[in-house]
Amino acid sequence: MVLLKKHFYFLVALVTSSLFVGCIEEFTPKTEEFSDFLVVEATITNEMKHQKIYLNRTYAFEDETPLPETNAQVMVLDGASNQHTFVESEPGVYTSTQPFNAVSAADYQLNITTQSGESFSSNRMELPKGSAIDSLYVERIVTDLGEEGVGIFVDNFNDQDASKNYRYEYVETYKIIAPDWNATTLINIPDIICPRTIKVGREREERTCYTSKSSNDIILASAENFDENRIRRFLVRFINRENYILSHRYSILVRQHVESNQAFSFYSALKEFSSSESVFSETQPGFLEGNLYSNSDTSNKVLGYFDVSKISEKRIFFNYEDLFPGEDLPPYADPCVKAAPKIAEGHGADPRCILASLVDLDLIRYVTDNPGYTGPQGEGGPFLTVPRICGDCTVLGTTEVPEFWTEQ
Repeated sequence: MVLLKKHFYFLVALVTSSLFVGCIEEFTPKTEEFSDFLVVEATITNEMKHQKIYLNRTYAFEDETPLPETNAQVMVLDGASNQHTFVESEPGVYTSTQPFNAVSAADYQLNITTQSGESFSSNRMELPKGSAIDSLYVERIVTDLGEEGVGIFVDNFNDQDASKNYRYEYVETYKIIAPDWNATTLINIPDIICPRTIKVGREREERTCYTSKSSNDIILASAENFDENRIRRFLVRFINRENYILSHRYSILVRQHVESNQAFSFYSALKEFSSSESVFSETQPGFLEGNLYSNSDTSNKVLGYFDVSKISEKRIFFNYEDLFPGEDLPPYADPCVKAAPKIAEGHGADPRCILASLVDLDLIRYVTDNPGYTGPQGEGGPFLTVPRICGDCTVLGTTEVPEFWTEQ
């Protein structure tokens, strides 16, 4: 859910700011009139779990982060008069005290009371009908723009009485192998002038890592204009073949939200308003109405949406070799240019200790001895090195293997 924050806050910046765009001169957006709104991100799903709701305040362009709304009272009521209480698990994040799931036989209403006494409620929302993802698959494709890469597609078919609107999100996980990893590393030991840099065995494995990243876009699909309620070859994710995340093994978990017409309209408008095209259009968007309202003051606006959504998910794995057999791997995240840092530069009792400083700052990794080394007065140092990212995968990920990970 937190992936939508950037869209909510970006929209608020548009609503509460004036933009002046010059064709040549660089400009800095500045808030001239700021409105303090409560921002709500709330999705209750059919998954049995501790549900989460996110509350923050709007913030101005010149501020870096939103202010979490703390010490609020949050609850969800259902049509059977059940009350689901949420407590603040971290600033601005409210977690249900007991796990529960949305069911089709009930409707749900969100109620929020802030620390200052403001009271907000949502419209009553029902769980839309819908089926699970039929298939998730990957193909080597060339886009209309001529980019070659990997397309990740979803197919789905629902009965005619089900919702025709879908929202997708994903978490991608990929293996990283540091191309210049070496079992030997460099450390410094004290010496008279510059510390002396020596080779030792590496104490931890830093060759293979894993990184997970969540989608940060609003991905929407609809079968509304088709004769049957079918989504076919919907492109959830495209990855250019030159992207290093494909280099070894890649996995993606795609989550499908079945959305009501009202929810789909809200997310469509949010996506449109937060696009770069909308930002610089002559007509700026007004306040985006959701399904939340103030109980105490009708002029007191709240930004966000209380969504009740049916979720299904699928995961796939593939290797680069599966789609590009026998072809060169994509370029690594860094060019990995080798260098031979000098031990020191300058003469006298206070030289600049180059090699030891790079080691102390953890900026380099050992590759091999420098075959052209001729001594301290020569052009280079005793070791060939690369930037740390090239010999230490933990710059990009973690060595901990994800629980779900499989190699075949």
